Amino acid sequence: MRVLDDHLLNLPARPHLGGLPRFVLEFLYFGIKEARACLFAGLFFAAVFAVPRAGLWGVPRYDLLLAIALAIQAWMVWARLETLDELKAITLFHLIGFALEVFKTSSGIKSWAYPDFAYTKLFGVPLFSGFMYAAVGSYIIQAWRLFELRVVHHPPYWMAGLLALAIYANFFTHHFIGDYRWYIAACALGLYARATVLFRPLDRERRMPLLLAFVLIGFFVWLAENISTFFGVWKYPNQLGAWSAVHVGKWSSWSLLIIMTFTIVANLKHIKARIHVPA
Repeated sequence: MRVLDDHLLNLPARPHLGGLPRFVLEFLYFGIKEARACLFAGLFFAAVFAVPRAGLWGVPRYDLLLAIALAIQAWMVWARLETLDELKAITLFHLIGFALEVFKTSSGIKSWAYPDFAYTKLFGVPLFSGFMYAAVGSYIIQAWRLFELRVVHHPPYWMAGLLALAIYANFFTHHFIGDYRWYIAACALGLYARATVLFRPLDRERRMPLLLAFVLIGFFVWLAENISTFFGVWKYPNQLGAWSAVHVGKWSSWSLLIIMTFTIVANLKHIKARIHVPA
């Protein structure tokens, strides 16, 4: 895997390549880099879909998923596919996600539930669940390195931090004082309106509005959520009788969560050097 990473990070310049051949080659390498950035998420969710609901060898499914997630994470650090600083950030994502899961599944809220038995449940939530949030953080960290991402016109860090805090708080407070998601989204729209992400699929930098990247990543997480609920990993109240698609409104929630995750990643020291904050 390190050989693949070295290849992707040292692609030769192709100044004379143009037209359709360039488009095809850039699209190919874009797909390869995306797949590599999704390494942890891909392996973890493959386990989610592959492990039977009844578990294996007498071990409950949720417990097996926790063991698999820990094994993947340990292997990535051992293989130098992830640094210890990045592991610390991913652990933070796990804790943030797990705290949200505990609140959302509590008896007074019951937004969703984990119906199956597990030895590694804490406050009714299986410990593996935090890795679903960590998978998003892992993707952003890996994509930043592989695509040599740079961000121009990023908002001041303190503003981005306050917005991230408001996003996270709203996941809790909307059960009591109303849902301010769309007001927060409007603030995000204004704050990141000029922000642009520059990425390198091959040998030239391409650019995309950062807000568009947030929305696209949120969409794919929403798709993964639909697949996970279809396989019964967790269930929303309207899915207890028979499965139905997760409401499209969750897409906006995931996109906001991506902004929060991105803000945490953007504060890693080696990544901060690639972010331009206007004076």
